[in-house]
Amino acid sequence: MRMGGRVAGHGDDANSVGLVRRALDLLYLGSGIAAGVFLVAIFAIMMVMSIGRQFALNIPAGDDFASWCMAAMAFLGLAHTFKRGEMIRVGLLLERLHGRTKQVAEIVALGIATAFILYFTRHALQMTYDSWRFNDVAQGVVAMPLWIPQLGFAGGLVILSIALIDEMVNVVGGKRPSYEKGSPDETPEEFVERISQGGGG
Repeated sequence: MRMGGRVAGHGDDANSVGLVRRALDLLYLGSGIAAGVFLVAIFAIMMVMSIGRQFALNIPAGDDFASWCMAAMAFLGLAHTFKRGEMIRVGLLLERLHGRTKQVAEIVALGIATAFILYFTRHALQMTYDSWRFNDVAQGVVAMPLWIPQLGFAGGLVILSIALIDEMVNVVGGKRPSYEKGSPDETPEEFVERISQGGGG
């Protein structure tokens, strides 16, 4: 079919897939950057609290803010860590499989992981919604509405769920998992060497 002087078809589909791919990659990268920002915030809070003691300077609920930042950092960084292959995985069985058998095993592993994470995500979102609905506030010095710090926790799980589904679609389509860094022909000795040098599993 010709539209606007050009043929519509596979080209449009490829462009749409490319746009979705770039959007997802930006989502994972943005989540990782946000985790880094919260890490810097933890450092800043702890340093101000430590140095402030020498000058009788105190940050109200400083420990609470550091804890909230730590939770946001941990969960917002999950998807980016997973997609980059830096998340710890136990692949003793998968590393010994090849071809179609390995693809099926990867799909099963991703399916189990996705089911668990979707379960946790559903309850995290429900908890955050309930905190907003009932106007729950922190029981510390600063009466912070709890749904605000819980957004990092719930949002990180949502993005991780998207990353897992994204990865499953790739593997089902016959593509190599993005978290798999080694070459398909990598020997056990090469795998151990790569891990010892800080490479993902």
